[in-house]
This record gives sequence, C-alpha cells and structure tokens, in this order.
Amino acid sequence: MAASAAPLLEVAANSIASALAAQEGGAGRIELCTALELGGVTPSYAEIATARDRLAIPLYVLIRPRAGDFLYNDFECEVMLRDVEACVALGCDGVVLGVLDAEGRVDQRRCRALMAVAGGLGVTFHRAFDMVREPAPALEAVIGLGCERVLSSGGRASAAEGAAQLRALVAQAAGRVAVMPGAGIHARNIASLAQATGASEFHASAKRALPSGMRHRQPGLGDMATGEWRTDAAEVRAMVSALHALDAHETTPSP
Repeated sequence: MAASAAPLLEVAANSIASALAAQEGGAGRIELCTALELGGVTPSYAEIATARDRLAIPLYVLIRPRAGDFLYNDFECEVMLRDVEACVALGCDGVVLGVLDAEGRVDQRRCRALMAVAGGLGVTFHRAFDMVREPAPALEAVIGLGCERVLSSGGRASAAEGAAQLRALVAQAAGRVAVMPGAGIHARNIASLAQATGASEFHASAKRALPSGMRHRQPGLGDMATGEWRTDAAEVRAMVSALHALDAHETTPSP
C-alpha cells in the first residue's frame, strides 16, 4: 500500500441502521443500497434523503435498477438517469454505477449520459467491471469516463481470489483511478489484501444476521418471520483498525 495513500473503508449499507452503524465503526464512506442479497439495487428516495440528513461521512448511492446482468434497456436507463438526478437534488456526494454492452464492454454512451446528469458528484464504476470481456481496455474506458474509482473483485468470486488481477489493475491505473477491492472482505483478511493488491480503498458490507423481534409467529409463514441483515459496527471498527495498523507500520521510518 502506497505510503501517501491514506487507507479508507467504504461500507455497503443496506439500510439507515446499517449506514449509522458503519459510521459509528469508523467507515470513511457509505455506499447506500438495498437488497444486498441480490447484489444491491437502488434504495428509495426517502431512504436516500434520510441517510443524507443523518450521516456526517460521504454518501454514495448505488444506481442499479434491478438484479442480474448490467445490460440495460432504454426504460431502465431512464430510471437510472432519474435516480441520479434525485441524488444530485438531495446533496449526495456521489453515485455508483456501471453499464455494459452485450459484448462485455463498458457501454460508454450510456455511462456518459449518466455521468453528465451526475455533474459534480463523484462516480464509482461498480462490479459490472468484473463481467467485462477484457479488463485492461475496460479499465482505460472507465478512466476515460472520468470515474474516481472502480470496484472490483478481480473478476473472481472474492477479492482474495482475485488479488493478482487487482494488483495488475492497480499497476495499470497508476494513480489515474482508484482500484477498490470488494467481495468477501473482513477484518481477518483486509490487511493481507492491502499488501497483496497495493490498493488503499476497500469495500465491505460487514453485515451480520439479526433475529426477528416478533414474538407472534404465524404458522406456515416462516419465510416472513425472519430478521434482517445489518452492518456490525464492531466488525467495521476491526477492519478500520487493521488498515490503520498496517498503514502506521508501512509509514514508520526505519531506524
């Protein structure tokens, strides 16, 4: 990890409660979404507005109209444009987006339209990047769009599995865009991932299952009696501490 780059943990928060827990734990940025079990989709206008009112750290919002692939039709793109407009109006710090064409390339035309609406907001290109045919030219396309960062697992199921590819992307980016590892990151592996990839920003949900508080249970409807997944402030704190400890070690001058 470069000594000049301060480590930062971004938390994918699936609710206001998760966002506040992430902030309490020391996260540097929130990516607000919903339906993490589906990979995340865009939260409601009210949830974005409430998060903006309550958070003191930067708030980015996932712009993804549905689960599944990243090949969107005109109606879906119109929805995304309107969602970006809402984020601008609400004073969010940034948006998280990504559109591909049918051949597995970055759809620059549709992405540029979204970025034009975003105006001065920061833009992260999300894990649609992991579905591209060729990562090297795709990274150049993301850089050409003017994105701040790209979220990636290195094209694998987890960032740990994709560490070698992530390191190659960090080297290719050469500071022109941040490469932010995400997927399967937790307090026990974040420091080793930082060393393996050379990245300084990391993305995790830090979530844990909470049981339902309902005392009444309707027989035969157990699927509607479960609790929720929520970001755990203690897990966030442990990840942040691991990053800061590594950073302090690497920036301490040798005697």
